[in-house]
Amino acid sequence: MKAIQISAERQMAVVNIEKPQLMPDEVLLELKYVGFCGSDLSTYLGKNPMVKMPVIPGHEVGATIVEVGENVPEGLKPGMTVTVNPYTNCGKCASCRNNRVNACQHNETLGVQRNGAMREYISLPWEKIIPAGLLDTRTCALIEPMSVGFHAVSRAQVTDIDVVMVIGCGMVGMGAVVRSAQRGATVIAADIDDEKLALAKQMGASYVINTKTDNVHEKLLEMTSGFGPDVVIEAVGSPITYQMAVDEVAFTGRVICIGYAKTEVSFQTKYFVQKELDIRGSRNAQPSDFRAVIHYLEKGNCPTEKLISNVVKPEDAPQAMKEWSENPGKVFRILVKF
Repeated sequence: MKAIQISAERQMAVVNIEKPQLMPDEVLLELKYVGFCGSDLSTYLGKNPMVKMPVIPGHEVGATIVEVGENVPEGLKPGMTVTVNPYTNCGKCASCRNNRVNACQHNETLGVQRNGAMREYISLPWEKIIPAGLLDTRTCALIEPMSVGFHAVSRAQVTDIDVVMVIGCGMVGMGAVVRSAQRGATVIAADIDDEKLALAKQMGASYVINTKTDNVHEKLLEMTSGFGPDVVIEAVGSPITYQMAVDEVAFTGRVICIGYAKTEVSFQTKYFVQKELDIRGSRNAQPSDFRAVIHYLEKGNCPTEKLISNVVKPEDAPQAMKEWSENPGKVFRILVKF
């Protein structure tokens, strides 16, 4: 069967691999759409320290069930449209002990520490299969990245009295915008791209800031009556945006960190103390976050077509990735159609 493989820096190709054998506790999926995400781009560029090469990328899945193993519960049946929880959890580490399996110390994500879903078929443990209700397989490929943004909002404990600033309006940031708005918060979306900011307003942001052309500090004081945002969600992963989050969050505010900065970040740590900040990491997503995204998408209010930048065949994926690497700011999601 066909699979897409990254073998080295900027080296991607379609390869032939064996179709997986179904085990008793597994579900065999036929992949319909799989999305490329930022971690796949980092792998392609040779900047992902967690990846083991060569690797089949991909963990944003829209698929149908082909066959189920003999030990799989009755709720999962051939023909169902599903997505996938792409993370593993060991069940023994501190995170698992605290029922925060999304942050398992020994997690292996599809397409990073183990081969992913950019292939025609994949067999996975039934516990990782998530029925997608009324959604089509194309929309299903958007669930996982949005769920990461939903989870960040849960970590921030956002309520209707909060002002939430989301820095970075990619797919994950858009998820944070949507979930914050759903909880009744006033949302400020920040990005360097006006098209993304316009879409963020469509998806629930009350205000937008172009961090490249606007005076961020002055705008925030104006928008928040001088207080600053109660919550800042960092969904970029750069030293500049990490520093911005700490500098601009209100006194006694919460800073939620999703993005991985590729270099060290210097902070004025006095703000940690003076503002009595809560600084929290947010990693991956919980099963409840997946369900919440599915519930949101089923309502049909999400402009999903605007979130899909391109749909390509497997043979065209290497060229699409090359073009994305040359102009990353203009891409939400590239889907590969199998």
